[in-house]
Amino acid sequence: MNSDSEEDNLIETSSEDELSSSEDESEDESLESARNWCGVDVSVLTPAPPKFPFTGNPGIKVSLRQSDDPLDYFCLFFDDEVISFIAKETNSFAEEYFSNLELTPSTRALQWKDVTSEELKRFISLLILQGIVQKPTEKWFWSKRPILCTPFFGNVMNEKRYSLIMKFLYFQSSNDSEDESPSNNKLKKIGKFHSMLMQRFQSTYIPKQDISIDESLIGYKGRLGWKQYIPTKRSRFGVKLFQLCESESGYIWNSIIYTGKGTTFHEDYEDYGVSTKSVMTLI
Repeated sequence: MNSDSEEDNLIETSSEDELSSSEDESEDESLESARNWCGVDVSVLTPAPPKFPFTGNPGIKVSLRQSDDPLDYFCLFFDDEVISFIAKETNSFAEEYFSNLELTPSTRALQWKDVTSEELKRFISLLILQGIVQKPTEKWFWSKRPILCTPFFGNVMNEKRYSLIMKFLYFQSSNDSEDESPSNNKLKKIGKFHSMLMQRFQSTYIPKQDISIDESLIGYKGRLGWKQYIPTKRSRFGVKLFQLCESESGYIWNSIIYTGKGTTFHEDYEDYGVSTKSVMTLI
């Protein structure tokens, strides 16, 4: 028993000596650092490195008549080509739907008729308005009860027609050849539409020198294989995007939809981390 006690005492003493020795070394290093200290003259600081030369010509790059109408600005991005594209693909999807299914005479879908560009614009206007005039359920927008009534919706489009367009709304032809990239397959139904919008964002306006690149989250709680959880965002669950914006105005000039490991970045930066790849691809 005495031998065990002596060994414990030796171990404790040895440990204390090691701690004391390390503390002494730390103090010596601190003293040595203090001896090498020199004052800093805050009145003569090293100038910041020069900014990269900015040769861009920022501002609006399309002809736009003097107008305060928001619709004119909206049509810069959702122009006739984009609207016609959505209408064409929506009608094609509806045609394919009817050719592959046997429907009963009472099926509401049989009331379908091809959507026109003008009708699609009215449909989009109702979608936007629903973000301003909010109600618990979609049917309430067409309610005739005095306490719930919003006549504008019924005046623009009846509920049945609105529901049919929503049912067949489509942004990508199912006949298009599939890309081998897993990410492009995930974005197949909106990829072309997203690219069309980005082209218009970039051709319409050139941002000023100061820009910001950050991640954004579009709130979504439905079923989606690449839905992200970001606790620092207000929505927390949704679709993540990397976006390049003008610092002053917040104008979105470019964006990448993040779909996980298979997200498509510029091939020149495939060997870098996600942060580097996203920044260099956006620029």
